[in-house]
Amino acid sequence: GNGSSQTIGGLEFAPDLVWLKCRNSSSGRSHIFTDTVRGATKSLLSPESDAEDTFVQDLTAFTPDGFSVGSNGRVNENSKNLVGWCWKAGGATTVSNTDGNQTTQVSVNEEAGFSIVTYTGTGSNTNIGHGLGAVPDMIITKSRSATGSWAVLDKFNTTAEYGFFLNDNGGYSSYQGGTYWNDTPPTSTVFRVSTNSATNASGVTYVAYCWTSIPGYSKIGKYTGNGNARGAYVHVGFRPAWVLFKRTDSGGNWFIVDNKRDPFNECTRDLYPNSFGAETNNPNFVDFLSNGFKLRTTGTAVNGSGGTYIYMAFAEQPGTTPFDTITSAR
Repeated sequence: GNGSSQTIGGLEFAPDLVWLKCRNSSSGRSHIFTDTVRGATKSLLSPESDAEDTFVQDLTAFTPDGFSVGSNGRVNENSKNLVGWCWKAGGATTVSNTDGNQTTQVSVNEEAGFSIVTYTGTGSNTNIGHGLGAVPDMIITKSRSATGSWAVLDKFNTTAEYGFFLNDNGGYSSYQGGTYWNDTPPTSTVFRVSTNSATNASGVTYVAYCWTSIPGYSKIGKYTGNGNARGAYVHVGFRPAWVLFKRTDSGGNWFIVDNKRDPFNECTRDLYPNSFGAETNNPNFVDFLSNGFKLRTTGTAVNGSGGTYIYMAFAEQPGTTPFDTITSAR
């Protein structure tokens, strides 16, 4: 960060969702979510439950190969290290989707398995069109015009019974009942929301980020920990660039590791979406391999014996090259 303003470029695409985090501020900083559908300067914060607000010194613009930031410390604190994770949807121009019980606005990239959806809550059970053309493996929903938690639905919540939140460390058993997702798993066209303010309060506006796994590019999956320093190996079919972990059978932080903060094995630098905290360095954590990742810790948050974990991973290199050869390890 430079404490003033700057443009970060060099991506090979124009991003539609940018997730920013200050890595080493002693005062603690929020995770900042901005997307092209809601527009630059429109920030949603985790772990806060605050409504969307306009911050003219957060992310100030989307560019053809990156984004610009202003002087706000959480996105550009002078001399601090920051990280940005970026996804491409379908651009700022949305299309109307009528697959559900109401018209939603959708920016979708079917090839990458990602869509951004905006809708208005009804306060009663209703279907929301997501535009992916495939069943979402993970949905993260946040209220925009009112406070509310960051509700998460993943495909291993097979009955859609449990409440699960990006800004909370609880497992599946922490929140139960059908008021979030109406106990109804999503389909290739819609996801269902019920009456809870985290997903469908009457008159409240929402944004939903939806992903489905794309072989060789992304994988949303589940594994069981073994409690051993020679930890669980998870095959994803590519060399990972970014992995999000969460234990589901008990409480524990969400974890993010990536190949830019840790360009070599082991990946030890963790950030937590449910925490303001600075980046931590956890030795013996995880290795990125040519076709997956391997835990190197006995820590119960990601590798407790018999523990159940979900993950979302994106590729640095696909599982096979155009010449049908296997990618190399790091």
